Amino acid sequence: MSFRIQPTPPARPNRCQLFGPGSRPAIFEKMANSDADVINLDLEDSVAPTDKDSARENIIQAIGDIDWGNKTLSVRINSLDTPFWYRDVVDLLERAPERLDQIMIPKVGCAEDLYAVDALVSAVEAAKGRNKRLAFEVIIESAAGIAHVEAIAAASPRLEAMSLGAADFAASMGMQTTGIGGTQANYYMLHEGAKYWSDPWHWAQTAIVAACRTHGVLPVDGPFGDFSDDEGFRAQALRSATLGMVGKWAIHPKQVALANEVFTPTEEAVTEAREILAAMEEAKAKGEGATVYKGRLVDIASIKQAEVIVRQSEMITAP
Repeated sequence: MSFRIQPTPPARPNRCQLFGPGSRPAIFEKMANSDADVINLDLEDSVAPTDKDSARENIIQAIGDIDWGNKTLSVRINSLDTPFWYRDVVDLLERAPERLDQIMIPKVGCAEDLYAVDALVSAVEAAKGRNKRLAFEVIIESAAGIAHVEAIAAASPRLEAMSLGAADFAASMGMQTTGIGGTQANYYMLHEGAKYWSDPWHWAQTAIVAACRTHGVLPVDGPFGDFSDDEGFRAQALRSATLGMVGKWAIHPKQVALANEVFTPTEEAVTEAREILAAMEEAKAKGEGATVYKGRLVDIASIKQAEVIVRQSEMITAP
């Protein structure tokens, strides 16, 4: 273990992030009443250039008018290579109530991108006397972003979460696919004439998880484009959870339940984790560093694994 203690990520439920375009205010109430942990009101890709101003107005109005409960309320601003992003930031911070928790910054390619947004946000917060410090989430969706992922994860104390944006990432990498997340038809291996499909997103997800865990940031899986394929979504989410990601985007309301199902520890898993912790407490009382639980060895490392599951369950069930 390094002398530098691995920081703890924000203690907030983040199993599902539900997206909706700012140009469709009629769906905001439904989003607020959903079971998603995070609401992402979008000003970027789902909003046409001619609708940017009206979408921004819709979101500013809704932040104060709608009861968002205890959800994390986030707005995805436009990317820094557009003429829209600065106005997104300034208007949200000058005119929206402090109920807004976070802004999501797309297409982040280097630490300096975060520095630029942080400087603007800090200036507006100071000028307006805002008491609530705005958090950031970034999306890694380019070759530059994945190449600089650790520097990005360390770039701002405001950063709480990082997502993989599969579609733009694939385009930036020159990947020969039009699928958004999930298994890709041509990405397979042959063994004795049979095809075996592997995961083309695995390495990027692992890089994001490692950078996030190093710097106390929540790693989140991004969109799964085929919302008619529940099993494909579930399979992708299970792979992401196994790698250490804490949640996944929903681009359709039906995906909320699927994400919550995968990223909520089962009763069996929580019970087993608590039993492992109890078994290790007994072992420690006897001066032993390891013990046997259900026929397998458990030790101090097992405590850390079990504690992750228990903490996650307690955070989700907390009022």
